[in-house]
Amino acid sequence: MAKTPKATTTKPTHVSTADTLWCDLGFSPEEAAVLELKHKLLAEIVKEIDRRKLTPKQVAQVLDVQQPQVSKLLGGKVSDISNDRLTKYLRRLDRQIEVTTKRAAKLPATEIAQ
Repeated sequence: MAKTPKATTTKPTHVSTADTLWCDLGFSPEEAAVLELKHKLLAEIVKEIDRRKLTPKQVAQVLDVQQPQVSKLLGGKVSDISNDRLTKYLRRLDRQIEVTTKRAAKLPATEIAQ
């Protein structure tokens, strides 16, 4: 009777968390904080659009933007959209924004601005 080979599993050597993802991708801690904020703003915009079941045409009307901008937004392509603009979109969707902060991990001495 032939032996059945055992399935091999590989465990990841590193798992990124939401707190470390951007840094793990090579961004500085400051850049990572800005990107994380942008990601959270976008997620809230998409959540509200989905909750309201808005069509892309309706989204364009509510946000007062052209259709191509809606397509970029819904496709997650927001690298050229500022956090200020995303904040305005949330307000146009009647969403109130609350900001909380927490103490960040210490930066290595080589990364602290002199």
